[in-house]
Amino acid sequence: MCGIAGIIGRLDDANRAALSRMSGALAHRGPDAEGTWASEPDARNWGALLAHRRLSILDLSPAGVQPMTDPVTGDVVVFNGEIYNFGELRARLEAEGQTFQSSGDTAVMLRALGLHGPKAVSWLRGMFAFACWDPRTRRLVLARDPLGIKPLYLARPTHANAHWSLAFASELRALLASGLLENPRLDPSGVASVVANGFVSGPGTIVKDVELAWPGELLEFDTAGGNPRRERFWNIPRGAGQPTISEPELAHVMEEGLKLHLASDVPLAVFLSGGVDSSAMANLARRAAQSSVHTFTLAFEDQELNEGPIARRISEAIGTDHHEVVLTEADFAASLDAALDSLDQPTFDGLNAYTMSRAIRSAGYKVAISGTGGDELFGGYRSFRELPLLQKLLRSAAFVPRSWQAGGARLLTQRLGRSASGFPGQTRWSKLPDMLRRGGDLIGLYQLAYALFLPELQRDLLAADFAEPLSDGLHPAMRQRLDGETQGCSPLTAISIMEQRIFLGERLLRDNDAASMACSLEQRVPLVDQVLLENVSRLPEAVRFEPLGRKAILRRIGLRGLDPALFDRPKSGFVMPFDRWIRRGLKKAMDETLRDPGAVAAAGLNPATVERLWQAFLDGSPGIYWSRVWAIYALVQWCHRNRVFR
Repeated sequence: MCGIAGIIGRLDDANRAALSRMSGALAHRGPDAEGTWASEPDARNWGALLAHRRLSILDLSPAGVQPMTDPVTGDVVVFNGEIYNFGELRARLEAEGQTFQSSGDTAVMLRALGLHGPKAVSWLRGMFAFACWDPRTRRLVLARDPLGIKPLYLARPTHANAHWSLAFASELRALLASGLLENPRLDPSGVASVVANGFVSGPGTIVKDVELAWPGELLEFDTAGGNPRRERFWNIPRGAGQPTISEPELAHVMEEGLKLHLASDVPLAVFLSGGVDSSAMANLARRAAQSSVHTFTLAFEDQELNEGPIARRISEAIGTDHHEVVLTEADFAASLDAALDSLDQPTFDGLNAYTMSRAIRSAGYKVAISGTGGDELFGGYRSFRELPLLQKLLRSAAFVPRSWQAGGARLLTQRLGRSASGFPGQTRWSKLPDMLRRGGDLIGLYQLAYALFLPELQRDLLAADFAEPLSDGLHPAMRQRLDGETQGCSPLTAISIMEQRIFLGERLLRDNDAASMACSLEQRVPLVDQVLLENVSRLPEAVRFEPLGRKAILRRIGLRGLDPALFDRPKSGFVMPFDRWIRRGLKKAMDETLRDPGAVAAAGLNPATVERLWQAFLDGSPGIYWSRVWAIYALVQWCHRNRVFR
């Protein structure tokens, strides 16, 4: 796992200095080595500049250093991620007469691209973002993995006289560090997305004129700034029309995939929260590994949220070498500045991943396996139960005028959802009128169910002269993509796609990448794998999802040999005791920030409404959970830490 950056532009000292600043900003992603490379200039002295920061995982020898030039084709690549099927691809290329000096995956991928062109990107199974320069065509190919595990940020100049035409990096803050953006400003849509979702939904970002490449997208640029190719090389599978797969066949796919994810030339650990997903990964890893498996659990003093004892029993049943990291409120407060600095974009999530990653890295590990992705694949969230039922009820009540429905719901929620102070409640009941207005629109219902705030409060939180709420909290391009990918799907399959694309792709994976790489730790997610998803999509829906919320087929495959009673408890997820910590040790710092009109206004928010929201949280108003105020606090903090304002 690494950090990459690059510039297409004039090969002069100014751009070389900008590249050096980007590389420095990515040092935490690759502390083991760094390298830069420049292409031959054209007649205008333009070309490509590439930088790489290396976290050595495979092929620890000098042959694995990047930027890497292929001795056969002359192509040059900077690569971030892992290609899990590189052994198979290497054998395929060796059958064509190719030989390799490096034992790693980068050299194999580079040769495949050089010999077979961009179509070879579709052969890659893994998590990746890369940029490959072809000296023959003088074009740069960039691509991002199918499910968006690895990020890739792009920036274009806003004026015609710029001395560069494209800049890219593994982190948005590296582009800020470059100095190329001159006077970076907040994107109103990005701020509106944070207020709606608690994070920024792509393809936009929190910074104006910076975008996030789509998952499964390949782009090609020439030195003039032209973009002659932009295409999807992978699409999310629908399942319809494909032959079904049996449970033993799926078990083989999952087990083989896990073995591929265990490939490493350095020690490897496994996150173990005590839930089904992480326990399945630990159990399969123990069965597949040639040596002992080390598991890590984050435990708390607060016994109500402490999964330490449960994880300990599961570890004993699996037979792993277990490590328990106890996080106290004082420890968390002491590390909060570093945790906030790890956030590449504003988000209310990521701090738990940072804390766990820091502990694992401190124990001497560079790679960790996570169970992220099981709920999205197999219907583990409440959304799979509640949204199809709500959609059905709304459609059955379609004969009642929508205005009558909303009016009745508004009267009901006004009685149930308003606090004593008059602050509007943000409970699920409070969302009912807006849900009724959406009728059978499943994407709209999904987004509203997850929304931090009701649309009216979103509007009040945003500075009136700066931003307007997004329709359903989504960038129009994201809404268009979801419409296309869910069209004709059953409700359960559609919800799975939305969970994959939004909750997983736009929040969990991005936050986990930033948080783990801030600690120089590579996080691998075997349940977020395009081959696994393609095969899971071939299951009959009853087998894949039923009974809803249980993830029964994942239990049967992943927890084989373990006592089912270990997992017969309500689903809780991994939760830190934020609410109590905010009301105690963090209260003073948050109070100073959220009651500071200048600080709040600079982040594109309405100071009066933010202060009312904070007070409503302190007063215990209905539906004003910690995540609501933390999202706003994280946004304001991010803006001031990175000096990006409205």
